[in-house]
Amino acid sequence: MDLRWICFSLFLAIIGIIVSGEEEGMCSIFSSSCEMDSKEPLYWKVTNPTLNLSHLQDLPGFTRSIYKRDHALITPESQVFSPLPDWINTLGAFLITPAVGSYFTMYLTKMQEGSQSALPPKDIERCKYEYNFQFIFVVHGSVELETETVHKLDVDSYAYFPPNMHHLMKSNEPSTLIIFERRYDKIKAKLPEIIISSTDKQPLPETPGEIFELRKLLPTSTSYDFNIHIMDFKPGEFLNVKEVL
Repeated sequence: MDLRWICFSLFLAIIGIIVSGEEEGMCSIFSSSCEMDSKEPLYWKVTNPTLNLSHLQDLPGFTRSIYKRDHALITPESQVFSPLPDWINTLGAFLITPAVGSYFTMYLTKMQEGSQSALPPKDIERCKYEYNFQFIFVVHGSVELETETVHKLDVDSYAYFPPNMHHLMKSNEPSTLIIFERRYDKIKAKLPEIIISSTDKQPLPETPGEIFELRKLLPTSTSYDFNIHIMDFKPGEFLNVKEVL
């Protein structure tokens, strides 16, 4: 694979995770105008349809979801949850997989009281890389993460696990996670290190020509062969760069 760096931006166009100002249920935690006592949690639109039933009564089967050769939009009303293999008391909905030509897997998990995770597999079809890494982001509830020590991950917290690192996630309440898995593309002999942090702890780098706020959740060293970006838009802000695949 020639591309050594892959940047996976969590765009609203994919699952509705990017927050945009003062719209109900989409309040930005980084905006001074954000009201934290909003009726809905920060990322509630990730798994809740944005169109209520009254809008759908005369439109049987209507959805904003679409699947194309080079992109897909999987909105909440099209997410199909089913039990995840080897996980305990956990449902998952896959959004992106190698079956549609991607080099990574992205899925949502819904955990309940007594839920427990499983390790990512060591072998995945159509992947030529040697080991898997895993990145998790909490969008609802909280989970207990066990590595060499125990950590509590609340909403807006995340963790990066290097290839084949043992870890376990448990939940004692309803919780929703976004998970990325991919075969690690080894560039240097040194493997990346585990990272456990939260979005609000990340600095705001300059974005020349852009007006949104950007946070990079992982280091930019070559040990990490991808990154996760959080882009925070206020009402009326947009991405100037015309990205193409």
